[in-house]
Order: sequence, then structure tokens, then C-alpha cells
Amino acid sequence: MSQGVGVVGLYVRDQDEALEFYVGKLGFRVHTDVRNGDYRWLTVQHPDQPSFQLGLFTPQAPMVDAATAQTLREAVAKGAMPPLVLDVDDCRAAHDRMRARGVEFTQEPIERYGAVDASFRDPSGNGWKMIQSRRDA
Repeated sequence: MSQGVGVVGLYVRDQDEALEFYVGKLGFRVHTDVRNGDYRWLTVQHPDQPSFQLGLFTPQAPMVDAATAQTLREAVAKGAMPPLVLDVDDCRAAHDRMRARGVEFTQEPIERYGAVDASFRDPSGNGWKMIQSRRDA
């Protein structure tokens, strides 16, 4: 039997906008995009991690009520959700490539703690930390 985490969900304000960002700017690819009435199950995956999916979900019923959905959208927009971490081989090169595609960084690449890292946000406000893989690891 195989077990493990296959999908991690991320709240976004607009799934089409998120899809454009994650596929068009970060280089992810669509794994699943299906609808059931107003509900849309949308997942993307990094090309180097085919067994893992990132769910791009809007806060809505049946998971939460309307008031909670609004609170969640506001929290995401303020960057209040925990950041995600993207491992890269070369942080400065990835920064340059992503910036050329229109990704807005909140922190330029900086060397610290034995690695290089940078920060950016997606269009919904979700924070990302991009960290260069340690060469000695």
C-alpha cells in the first residue's frame, strides 16, 4: 500500500488568474481541471514533482460558509497564510527568469544561512520563499 500527501490546497481569489500565474509564470503544468456545478477542482504540479499536486481553490461552499470564505479571502490577500517554499538549483537565475515573466518579488535574492533565497507573492497574496538547494546537502 502506498500512502503520503498527494495534494496541498492553496486558497486563491480567482482560479483562472492563479492558473495563468502558476503555469505561465512559474512553469507548473495543469494536472486536473474539472467542475461540478460552481465548484472547480483545479490542481497543478511542478514538472520535476509528478507525484505532488498543488490545489488552487477558492474559499467557498461546501467547505466553508459565505462569511468564512470572505474572511479567508481577506487573510490571503494580506499575506497572512503560511508561505510555501520552492526549491531551486540556482536562486539568482530562477529569480531573473521568473522576473522576466512578470513575477513581482518582495525580496531580491540574498545569501544567508548557507543558501540563497528570495521571496515573491502570487496574485492572490500567497507568499512564496524560493530557496537555492544547498550544494553540500
